[in-house]
Amino acid sequence: MKLSTRIILSAAVLLAVSNSPAFAQEQDPGMWDKASLQKDNPNLKWFKEAKFGMFIHWGLYSKLAGEYKGKRYYGSGEWIMNQGKIPAAEYAEEAKSFNPVDFNAEEWARIAKDAGIKYMVITAKHHEGFAMYDSKVSDFNIVKATPYGKDPMKALAEATRKQNIPFGFYYSQFIDWHEPNGGKNGWDFDESKKDYQKYYREKAIPQLKELLTGYGPLGIVWFDMPGGLSKAQTQQLVDSLHQLQPKSLFSSRVGQGLGDYRDFGDSEIPDVPIKDAVWESIYTHNDSWGYIKHDMNFKSSEEIIRLLARVVSKGGNLMLNVGPDGLGNIPPYSVKYLLETGAWLKKYGESIYGSDYGLVPPQPWGVTTSKPGREFLHVFHRPSDGRLLVPGLKAKVTKVYDLNTKVSLKWVADGDDLFLSLPEFKGRNPDQVFVVEYSGKAQDHSDNKTTVVSPQYEQNSLDAISAQLEGKAEIKSLTYSHYYGDWKHTTCVVEMKSPSDGAEFKMRLTGAGDYKVILEYACPQESSRQEGKIAFNGKDYLFRTLRTSEFDKSAPLMFIKHTVAIISADRAGEYSLKVSPLQEGKELFKLKSVELVPIN
Repeated sequence: MKLSTRIILSAAVLLAVSNSPAFAQEQDPGMWDKASLQKDNPNLKWFKEAKFGMFIHWGLYSKLAGEYKGKRYYGSGEWIMNQGKIPAAEYAEEAKSFNPVDFNAEEWARIAKDAGIKYMVITAKHHEGFAMYDSKVSDFNIVKATPYGKDPMKALAEATRKQNIPFGFYYSQFIDWHEPNGGKNGWDFDESKKDYQKYYREKAIPQLKELLTGYGPLGIVWFDMPGGLSKAQTQQLVDSLHQLQPKSLFSSRVGQGLGDYRDFGDSEIPDVPIKDAVWESIYTHNDSWGYIKHDMNFKSSEEIIRLLARVVSKGGNLMLNVGPDGLGNIPPYSVKYLLETGAWLKKYGESIYGSDYGLVPPQPWGVTTSKPGREFLHVFHRPSDGRLLVPGLKAKVTKVYDLNTKVSLKWVADGDDLFLSLPEFKGRNPDQVFVVEYSGKAQDHSDNKTTVVSPQYEQNSLDAISAQLEGKAEIKSLTYSHYYGDWKHTTCVVEMKSPSDGAEFKMRLTGAGDYKVILEYACPQESSRQEGKIAFNGKDYLFRTLRTSEFDKSAPLMFIKHTVAIISADRAGEYSLKVSPLQEGKELFKLKSVELVPIN
């Protein structure tokens, strides 16, 4: 079979492509495919070790910058055509003034390199249908439809190659608002009359072929929002594309569980380490993927560094997005905070790159990552007395030291516990990393749900994921949005409706004393003003729920931090704290966490 025909799905397969009009017009988290093949793949090795990638959303929407005909939009700037229900022909006119003359591929690649980025993925075609490369398939592209007239993807592929950064393309394979037969434009085109097979055959598949054959080796093809294909059809598509570049990795959003690795939802991190799959978490730098000129809510370098550490502590990669403007400039705050992150990685990157999930669960001071014979302690919060507890690290410790300075620390092993004497921290460091070296094998303690609570920290959190459930109580991850497409995910204990339903938190108190109890929860009107009970150390503490907001995935879910009691412990030791309804009724609330604040 000739290479030019390998990529074409058979007519019999294409005829079976769904033409259902039932696809929703708005963003739908249900379209994220988080499943992957979970098969051994030698091509995954570099990706698993990379840990930190850069996502770039850049397209015609970048020129609009979140504003159209005098109206400002918030949230996902790349969805402005959908939000404004802009007719396809009208939107296409914007290309005539799209001229990103400031684009500098060498500068983008240098910024990525200096930021510690280990791979890059950029939008070749997003849902708007506009190709950011020289496509021969459709004239709706940056070379033929704009005064710019050049292919920035050629330059960027070459520039990243010089910096030894694996390069890849994002491609929206199903959603295409420009095309009459593309997915999810129902304001221009009648969904019931769409021929998805024609769209795949005449645009999506040929453009994917162009990308896989015209830009050198691609580390990744990042698909998004699958639709219109059965599992058999998707398998044939995947096999055909892999024939063009066998080493290229396909994200799980190719659909039907056929991706090479697993992507979680937008801005989502799993609650516990994922030990049986290679996975990635994707986050925006501000509130949007595509550039919005009035979106200035950028994550600081401290937030990026701690986010990266948390993701890696669960065993995954972080791909952080930047949204260049319509002239081709990466926003100054993105450059600033990414370079600051890169400076931190120059000192502490050994604890990130090539590491795996931590053997010790999250602690009041931070998280851990690991490599054979070494556990990296990412200390976000120094204990006030300087004595740091590492519980449950059953290993023969040989050395403890500061990863950056290599200065040794005093330490004491006491049973399964390790105590470190930390120095005073000089200056601001969002994540001070210490290394525990050991001989032999350490026990994996990451699944332990007993939470350490210490008076040496300003607050201690008992998170929903650590609860032991009683009755009909459940643990669920709730997905909702702030701005349009600005998705959030919060794990809560839900469905507590009777006294037999409960959430019990096991804890290890390291010091006697009094603690304020703060319940963090969401509570709709119908659940408010119900009584609940906290049981601790042989005593019951009553409270009444307060209204916050209803749960609607398209709106913010408001949580309150409700201080309800002071509890006391006369000694250090093992305790449990249980939350439950006092009477039969509606769901008590959606419980995110219980915070314990020491009273000194």
